[in-house]
Amino acid sequence: MTKLTYVSEVNQYLSKQAKLDTLRFITCGSVDDGKSTLIGRMLFEAQVIFEDQIKSLQSDSRKIGTQGNNIDFALLVDGLASEREQGITIDVAYRYFSTENRKFIVADTPGHEQYTRNMITGASTAKLAIILIDSQQGILEQTRRHSIICSVLGIKNIVVAINKMDLVDYQQITYDQISEQYKEFSSSLKFQNVITIPISALKGDNITHSSDNMNWYEGPTLLNYLETIETRSTAVDQPLRFPVQLVNRYDSNFRGFSGMIEAGRVNIGQSIKVLPSGEIATIKDIILFKDKLQSAEQGKSITLTLNKEIDASRGDVIVAADDPCQVSDQFQVALVWMDQNPGYLGRNFWLKLGTTLVNANITSIKHKININNFENLSATQLELNDLLVVTIKTDRLIAFEKYHVCPPLGAFILIDRISNQTVAAGMIEFELRRANNLHQQKLDIDKKARNQLKGHISKVLWFTGISGSGKSTIANALEKKLYAKGIHTYILDGDNIRHGLNSDLGFTNADRVENIRRIGEVAKLMVDAGIVVISAFISPFRAEREMVRELFEEKEYIEIFIDTPLELAEERDPKGLYKKARKGEIPNFTGIGSSYQIPTNPDVHIKTKTETVDEAVNRLLKIINV
Repeated sequence: MTKLTYVSEVNQYLSKQAKLDTLRFITCGSVDDGKSTLIGRMLFEAQVIFEDQIKSLQSDSRKIGTQGNNIDFALLVDGLASEREQGITIDVAYRYFSTENRKFIVADTPGHEQYTRNMITGASTAKLAIILIDSQQGILEQTRRHSIICSVLGIKNIVVAINKMDLVDYQQITYDQISEQYKEFSSSLKFQNVITIPISALKGDNITHSSDNMNWYEGPTLLNYLETIETRSTAVDQPLRFPVQLVNRYDSNFRGFSGMIEAGRVNIGQSIKVLPSGEIATIKDIILFKDKLQSAEQGKSITLTLNKEIDASRGDVIVAADDPCQVSDQFQVALVWMDQNPGYLGRNFWLKLGTTLVNANITSIKHKININNFENLSATQLELNDLLVVTIKTDRLIAFEKYHVCPPLGAFILIDRISNQTVAAGMIEFELRRANNLHQQKLDIDKKARNQLKGHISKVLWFTGISGSGKSTIANALEKKLYAKGIHTYILDGDNIRHGLNSDLGFTNADRVENIRRIGEVAKLMVDAGIVVISAFISPFRAEREMVRELFEEKEYIEIFIDTPLELAEERDPKGLYKKARKGEIPNFTGIGSSYQIPTNPDVHIKTKTETVDEAVNRLLKIINV
């Protein structure tokens, strides 16, 4: 073959590959069901492994006890040393291969319950899921959990690969039993296509070639089904949805909006609306690098310019003016909790939906889903791997779509505001009706006017520290000084508030979160009324203290850490609470049965071991500036 002929054939091959559509799919199921082995077998039979890789794999396979020159195909995918040592998949492994008919991106996801959140990562972009079931084990808890997650994430096409048929002598009765059990289990899930295929990933039965060991099976092989299943997106036929990623100002005379079209098409001269503001304009230019296009459709990353200047920024969504998406700040969502630490009602998180980033909190838990029988269970907090239906409120209106209509505008993650870790993945089911019935009432007399009437600036002085640290003592002494100066004040004290407003709350972590959320909202109203609020609460969690801080304008919130060693607080013990806690009579007592998270950067740091009450008060008077 001449060099010219070789180059020509390569170009023809690349041209043909470029025209093929790509199927993204995942393998999931329980531990040791054979997911990595299956992908390794598919890569091997698709001939995407070089000869030197095969020799290396044969060597590695012998080291772990595989007989002869046989290959442990799982080693092709399990790349982490810890995975090979334990024989399990931990991280999500992505592999790429192609046949003459289709290109594939496959995610091998972990089967172990501990790594369910990694499975969710792999499933979030998949169009099809292969759920493996060990023919000797049948349907297990993780089989159910992964199936429900696939359903919640909107995966419509499911292949149930009943694996290790060689270990049950290729018996049809075993296959039939598991197949019927799965169909019965999945009948209430939101799948469109479910097919079961008996395979042996290790031996290669029904992977790329029909198995001679299972003549009773007349369906397609696994690869044949993957090549022919129709999974093309219909998003291009939907109305325009274009989240703004960047306001593009490459010079002073240019202003465009860059991003990817998540649904629909855009044309020159098209009338558009920017949400959530609702401003309307017309498309002037569609720019792709140096080219100007007449139109563009779903999947294209472009820059749009408009016929007039409008206020739009990252997180806004440009939509078809005659067919906009919805806007709301309250939703019912399906949620998968992915954090080791529990989640509580009222705690603030970052909610990231596409390019939008807003504050949000979970306002109620409708129910938790029992993965074994789909029973709806009550829950007061969110635990690792829980599947739940909850309601969420954001701090401002956002543009969205229901997840099943347009996943990119309906799927979101929750991010812990302190650690920046992703703690949950969610899918919007619908907006809450009450969101459209509530409106902020504009008042003619505002906070500025009330401050002028009272002759001082309103703000909140947030005392935090363990029980017995001296918060209430210093707060009382400070209020006397402020009162003598004619300052309008009010003390919100932890014990007093729990006799009335928060009498329904206990001392669990969830109750403590809600306690501080309510106090923060009350303090905000009182500051708006022109009052200097002195709040004396343990407020043990940083997340809630930061949540309260963000309710106020800059310099309206002063965090005062009353720093007292635990042993000194126990010596004082004015209410005898530490003695009771040490005897086990008060569970969840801060410093004994429940932790106190020390402020990392308080506005004022008072050390009561070395500072008297008068000294502390005099220092505060110089700082608070009211």
